[in-house]
Amino acid sequence: MGTCSWTDPALVSSGWYPPGARGAEGRLRHYATRFPVVEADSTFYALPSERVTKLWAQRTPDGFLFDVKAHALLTGHSAATSALPPHLRYAADGRNRIRPRDLTPDLLDEVWRLFHEGVAPLRETGRLGSVLFQFSPWFRPEARSLAYLAECGRRAEVPISVEFRHPGWLAPGRLPETLAFLREHGMPLVAVDTAQDLPRSMPPVAEATSEDLAVVRFHGRSPQWGTGSKEDSYRHRYTREELLPWVPRIRALAARAARVHVLFNNCCAEASVLAAGTMAGLLDEEGA
Repeated sequence: MGTCSWTDPALVSSGWYPPGARGAEGRLRHYATRFPVVEADSTFYALPSERVTKLWAQRTPDGFLFDVKAHALLTGHSAATSALPPHLRYAADGRNRIRPRDLTPDLLDEVWRLFHEGVAPLRETGRLGSVLFQFSPWFRPEARSLAYLAECGRRAEVPISVEFRHPGWLAPGRLPETLAFLREHGMPLVAVDTAQDLPRSMPPVAEATSEDLAVVRFHGRSPQWGTGSKEDSYRHRYTREELLPWVPRIRALAARAARVHVLFNNCCAEASVLAAGTMAGLLDEEGA
């Protein structure tokens, strides 16, 4: 049980971190006393730094795990040119953002190399839970997408979990094929909780596609999901009643996978940590 960030500005300013634990080191050390896993989303926006991830490993106890988001350029998203190393920026040709299609094969290899290098301290200390590949809404269910997924599985060199943002992957007519492919490649399908009945709503499919790991991410139920700003899309406070239907789903995942990571991504002050605590309590009540 954990959250999708320990550095979200809304969480930091909420008062959840006690006095004396509001610097970079203090926040992570305090978080690790409350939860056993966290998602690092900063690696989506900028390639991970080996120096920084080494500090993360040093500031957390044995057994603590980081789920790390794959960089935007590896999942079909564009990236801010200024956030890339200087030797990669020229591919943007003067634009503020660089797109995956701007990368030559050699440059894509370099992105992979830098990502591997950046997460190495977590891997070496046993703190890397998985790498989350959150694909863009335009990553459609088609043959070339499946080929790229298989390539990611080969090149990642670490366990990867997969979250789709195109609803077609989980549509009733396509779902069996999606699940079969992920099981064949040992990739956990990330189950998501979002607002329903919206153009980009993802159905709450909770299926174990790996014997090692299952992942559930709670994004909140904002009516601006997929259309508003990041804050508007994810702002939500879960109620106990909204979380209750997930208890049997999580228990079913736990019966089929060695580990289950349940992560809350609803950024609204301390809403994510409170929801994680509520869910932990519900699972305890059920004897999970």
